Amino acid sequence: MATSTETATPGKSKKKIIVMGLLALALAGVGGGGYFFMKSKSAPQHKEVKAEAPIFFALEPFTVNLQPGGRNRFLHVAVTLKMADAASQAQMTQYLPEVRSRVLSTLSNREAESLATPEDKTRLSGEIMQSLGQPFGPNTPQQKIASVMFTTFMLQ
Repeated sequence: MATSTETATPGKSKKKIIVMGLLALALAGVGGGGYFFMKSKSAPQHKEVKAEAPIFFALEPFTVNLQPGGRNRFLHVAVTLKMADAASQAQMTQYLPEVRSRVLSTLSNREAESLATPEDKTRLSGEIMQSLGQPFGPNTPQQKIASVMFTTFMLQ
């Protein structure tokens, strides 16, 4: 009997070692897979996004007489348009006289008191953008203007 017990023990021991080794290998695989899975979730993939350069369209400065409010006042302002695309910029260049006329009309229909606060200037910027966003003709597309910026604003 001693021989059968001795021979059974080394066989069971060998199987235990193999099972333990496979279990350790499986746990290491699950741990490594979990680590790489979590690492890929936490670290965002860097996608190469090609940022397009902004398209600015600077207009020559405007000087306009303001509506009478007791005395003669004038506004000297330089406007730069940030265009959404190159096609809109090309169209603005083609229709430049009409662009200037629309801006002059928008600026000259003001009283000096209506341009005093930053909110007033923001409102004026929106009105210029709305005026210039209208198509120049029946078969021309609408211009895409991202923003209107004042680079000079002097009220006297």
